[in-house]
Amino acid sequence: MTINLITGGAGFIGSHLCERLLGAGEEVLCMDNFFTGRKDNIRHLLGDSNFELVRHDVIHPFFMEVDRIWNLACPASPVHYQYNPVKTVKTNVMGALNTLGLAKRVGARAFQASTSEVYGNPLEHPQTEAYWGNVNTVGLRSCYDEGKRVAETLFFDYHRQNGVDIRVVRIFNTYGPRMLVNDGRVVSNFIVQALRGEPITIYGDGSQTRSFCFVDDLVEGFVRMMDNESGFIGPVNLGNPGEFTIRQLAELVISQTGSKSKLIENPLPPDDPVRRQPDISVATEKLGWKPTIALEQGLARTIPYFDELLSRGKSAG
Repeated sequence: MTINLITGGAGFIGSHLCERLLGAGEEVLCMDNFFTGRKDNIRHLLGDSNFELVRHDVIHPFFMEVDRIWNLACPASPVHYQYNPVKTVKTNVMGALNTLGLAKRVGARAFQASTSEVYGNPLEHPQTEAYWGNVNTVGLRSCYDEGKRVAETLFFDYHRQNGVDIRVVRIFNTYGPRMLVNDGRVVSNFIVQALRGEPITIYGDGSQTRSFCFVDDLVEGFVRMMDNESGFIGPVNLGNPGEFTIRQLAELVISQTGSKSKLIENPLPPDDPVRRQPDISVATEKLGWKPTIALEQGLARTIPYFDELLSRGKSAG
């Protein structure tokens, strides 16, 4: 039986990955310090004999015998990673070092959940893996952007220097059940505001674009990447190439929730990317992967989750 360690396993994406691996009959050690992860996300898994929960911060070394390490630990929304930017950098860099150190010691395969933020505010559209990015090294988002870029560097250097078996994916905007109500991401923001009947806040004029991938599609890409034995280690873009303006997303959310919320415009935050769309031709060629869940379908599966949370008066998933 394969033994998996998932750092950040109680988070939004991590908890879905835990479920997927347990469903495949694998053993899962879920590590989280619960800064943004939530026990509610994995509470239903605690009775599974193949599941173990470990409270630990990846900044500090960890030692266990495992076959695969999935490094997902890091706050991923601006409101959380800017709360303590120094800690965000340490989580990215020390988390990668500790993941790779363990992988080297026990011969495990190490998976890095990187991000489309490594491309910064891109001058190339859509973004391919060959693009080096346009990142402000001293901006408010740098703690996350640069932290993830350094983590990628460490993964590839450990692979070249020490022969560590690695896999690196770059995640584009992902959404679905178990997102935090207060995480500041656009999909959760819009859904919560619409369900509460509050004005929907658009930054800028809403013409900036994003591409939205449902979490089940993303996890499928994760598993295909980790399982592939072709010698392909990445990096690889994982995201839905369907491109929507922020205004289109807001209007779709209003339509699907039946809300009477109005749109209001606020100034655009510093370094906010104007366009973000993945080129997934590498993922399609190397992994046979492409998303299957359209935005309308994904929202229809996400809105009831937030509706239930709000009806229970909770502020976190």
